[in-house]
Amino acid sequence: MKKLFGVIGDPISHSMSPAMHNDLFNAYSIDAHYQPFHITRENLTDAIKGFRAMGIAGFNVTVPHKEAIIPLLDKLDPLAEAIGAVNTVVNQDGKLIGYNTDGSGYVKGLLNQKQSIKDKKVLIVGAGGAARAIYFTIAKEGPELLDICNRTPQRAEQIINDCPFRVPARVLNRQDAEESLETYDLIVQTTSIGMHPDIGQSPLSVHKLKPEAFVSDIIYNPLETRLLMEAAAKGAGIQNGIDMFVYQGALAFEMWTGIGPDIERMRHKVLNQLGGLSC
Repeated sequence: MKKLFGVIGDPISHSMSPAMHNDLFNAYSIDAHYQPFHITRENLTDAIKGFRAMGIAGFNVTVPHKEAIIPLLDKLDPLAEAIGAVNTVVNQDGKLIGYNTDGSGYVKGLLNQKQSIKDKKVLIVGAGGAARAIYFTIAKEGPELLDICNRTPQRAEQIINDCPFRVPARVLNRQDAEESLETYDLIVQTTSIGMHPDIGQSPLSVHKLKPEAFVSDIIYNPLETRLLMEAAAKGAGIQNGIDMFVYQGALAFEMWTGIGPDIERMRHKVLNQLGGLSC
């Protein structure tokens, strides 16, 4: 019997996960299908009951359900529990277990770009769910400094206080972050600022960015945000959100199937899908 996997979110029609995962199922001759499910907040509880009844083998979770789904699951991985958000669920003998692969996927993608984290000075822009997962995972790698720039300081302070890995950290507003930008070896942009269709926006001025810095933006539509274009013009290394998306998806696929998938095949599939979008 064909196994069913999927992704839940609101909206969900834009998701590239179905194309990516169904291509992998085909490549590895796995009798399975990955389906997008448009689930609103008010229907989340009923949807999870339905998944249990159907015996869904696993699914991904995207906005706005990453936190709301937690009380509906049977168990949480310790990292997902610490982060307070779930993006991957595995059905293990009828028990739904929640994981978070966002931070791990991000770091794997960063390391793939030959960028180390240990003893580096890092600035994270934003304090949402993705920022929280990335902050915790980077903190575990031992940076020298791990600051957060956010419009609402309380959210950033909460991330720092909740992180189980202690590291020197400060909360900065935009002006302070821009003035001290030359301090940082790595800048990680986690907000939606600069995402299609608002591609003319940028969360930070890179006027004081040092040329040897590396700037990473988790947005992948467009493939090169205004922030990345301006950073590249300053001589910095840049990375868009494709690596994070592909690696977090690879981690989920391995949890579901026990197979470590072909990363380059996944990247190629995603880039082909993006070719059909207005970037």
